[in-house]
Amino acid sequence: MLSRDQRDPAATPRLLLTLLAVALLWPGIRLAELNPLVLLQADNARTMGSFLAGFWPVAHSAEFLGLLLDATLQTLAIATAGIALALLLAVPASLLASQALSLSAASRGGRPGWPGQCLRWPARGVLIFLRSVPEIVWALLFVRAVGLGPTAGVLAIAITYAGMLGKVYAEIFESVDQRPAHALLQAGSGRLAALAYGILPNAAAELTSYTVYRWECAVRASVVMGFVGAGGLGQQIDLSMRMFAGGEVASMLLTFLLLVLLADQLSRLLRRQFT
Repeated sequence: MLSRDQRDPAATPRLLLTLLAVALLWPGIRLAELNPLVLLQADNARTMGSFLAGFWPVAHSAEFLGLLLDATLQTLAIATAGIALALLLAVPASLLASQALSLSAASRGGRPGWPGQCLRWPARGVLIFLRSVPEIVWALLFVRAVGLGPTAGVLAIAITYAGMLGKVYAEIFESVDQRPAHALLQAGSGRLAALAYGILPNAAAELTSYTVYRWECAVRASVVMGFVGAGGLGQQIDLSMRMFAGGEVASMLLTFLLLVLLADQLSRLLRRQFT
């Protein structure tokens, strides 16, 4: 038996938090009708096995590889162009939503004034709206507006990811040490100079890592949006699945895996350059 002095003082709060988590999680599991045991049933296992068996051998004909290369390049183009357009919206929106470059905060010891808040809250509201609508919903809208093809995917990624990037950029600007930027502002420096010399040197690695991560997510999103006609690998996967060409689907999934590995290595390389 442990004495009173030997007991963990945080044991009771941890136990209460664990019970609370279980109490909140259990209704969610029931509502989701989660039952992993159905995967072990013989009929379901045979169905999944026969489905996966159709993925072998992978397609590797010269004609298909040419089609796969075009779809892969189109997927990369959709993700890259979408992220580039998203940055054009996210960067100014993040500066409006963040108090890192607030003149009132610099002069009042980090406490922002109400005029700046009147600008920041609408900017944050716009970012919330942009990221609250899933990109596939935007893709469905733009497919009807501009027709089938990669343009709809680019616009959908640009709008959704502008909200995501803008929110996180604003938080990163506020999470780094504010004193260099405030010192520059108090000395009469402009806000762009304070951003360039007071904020970005400390935030560059995190900004780069998150941007590359979002580009990786955009690659995945472009594949999903291809199922609604937004081009790229997703549209080719949808067509191959409809024709029961499992080998072609397997080749495209392997290509997609290589794209994700490429994005991961690119993120590591860029982080080394900024750390």
